Amino acid sequence: MKYKIQNALLLTMSDGDQLSPNTDIYVEGQIIVGIGTAPAGFVADEIIDAENHLVMPGLVNAHTHIAMSLFRNYADDLPFWPWLTEKIWPIEDKLTANDVYWGSMLSIAEMIRSGITSFADMYFFMDDVAKAVETTGIRANLSRGMVGDATVGAQKLAESLTFHKEWHGKANGRIQVDLAPHAHYSCEKEFLDHLIETNKTEKCRLHVHLSESSKEVADSVEAKGMSPIAYVNSLGLFDSPTIAAHCVHLSDEDIAILAEKKVNVIHNPGSNLKLGNGFAPVQKLMDAGVNVALGTDGSSSNNNLNMFEEMNYAAMMHKAVHQDPTIIPAYTALEMGTVNGAKALGLEEKVG
Repeated sequence: MKYKIQNALLLTMSDGDQLSPNTDIYVEGQIIVGIGTAPAGFVADEIIDAENHLVMPGLVNAHTHIAMSLFRNYADDLPFWPWLTEKIWPIEDKLTANDVYWGSMLSIAEMIRSGITSFADMYFFMDDVAKAVETTGIRANLSRGMVGDATVGAQKLAESLTFHKEWHGKANGRIQVDLAPHAHYSCEKEFLDHLIETNKTEKCRLHVHLSESSKEVADSVEAKGMSPIAYVNSLGLFDSPTIAAHCVHLSDEDIAILAEKKVNVIHNPGSNLKLGNGFAPVQKLMDAGVNVALGTDGSSSNNNLNMFEEMNYAAMMHKAVHQDPTIIPAYTALEMGTVNGAKALGLEEKVG
């Protein structure tokens, strides 16, 4: 099919905040083949009038757990650690593959409706999440969340590598499979060492939670003598391309490590606000050259999957934190939700 989208207000995200009014866009199949001028011989099968509409790249939700739409508003108004250990982990133990499939379908419908075309997901029963992605036409980086010691973790890593073999590049290239050690506090050192060594051969992108709460950082310093960022870096985790979710409580040394290792930080303002985890030093990260993207996190720690809300939070809350209305202007927030997310997921040549 060939489409002509006419009279659009176009924002490409490649030309600053430049808006192009009354622009025609020509699409063949899934590829944009012309902007402003039709390719030679192009005849549209369908014309879409986009007058009074904005055409822009799809949004990228760079960290979430989409099946948690089943837990929307569950365990509200609780501190992070009781929320996670006393409410979320126990109820997740009761989920079935069918639950995860339909929770994923619900979330994908919500994301598509609000302009999200790509997302990064960490969960379990990932074959069923992949089937939902394949069916719906969205694009996703999928990873099986892994926790445990050398034995249990190694088993889950084997499952992850099987999932990679079966699904990486499938759905016409829309599915990319990553590896996801859940967090440094849920993965014992022997398992992390094994994963890092294995990935020297597999060369997968990594997806991990880091420095989400002040307690996590304090516990790490007490037990390991260093912050979560410094600890996983000392193991060699950041030698692979990494997306690190949250990164709320960071020292200047942590930020320098993230910049040096080119770690992609995924800011989750809605989740951090709901769970009372604090305000990530987003401006300091960007000033240091760190790529900062946005994610909604799961619907239980956010209650929705609305990236426009996340972009608004990202722009507004840091102005208040810094008492500076020039911090994170609108276009920067939009970059965080589009091009920065695409870079974080390794999709910069395709989306954003």
